[in-house]
Amino acid sequence: MPGLSIHVVDVARGKPAAGMKIEIFHLARLIAEGCLNQTGTLDDPITSTTLTAGTHEVIFHAGAFFAGATLGLSDPPFLDLVPFRFNIADPAQHYHLPLKITPWGFSLYRGA
Repeated sequence: MPGLSIHVVDVARGKPAAGMKIEIFHLARLIAEGCLNQTGTLDDPITSTTLTAGTHEVIFHAGAFFAGATLGLSDPPFLDLVPFRFNIADPAQHYHLPLKITPWGFSLYRGA
């Protein structure tokens, strides 16, 4: 199915990043936002009717997400807002962004 999906896993605690706020922009225009559900994904998919070709950015609110964790974090946190800028060449394709994150680092790529 064409569109954009995001899946975030809190690898520090070994579970989905339920409740992490994200914002998705197209050329600085907000096209979607919300908090991730219990599986670490958005409830409402971002479909090809929402996506257009061009530069997009997802902002992951990692600092606020990890603030409630009992992981002995610094104040301010090492990671706060984590931006990821990418290009969509063909909105008819599916773009999946799996993020693996801890309070100290992350890995993000285009998945299948």
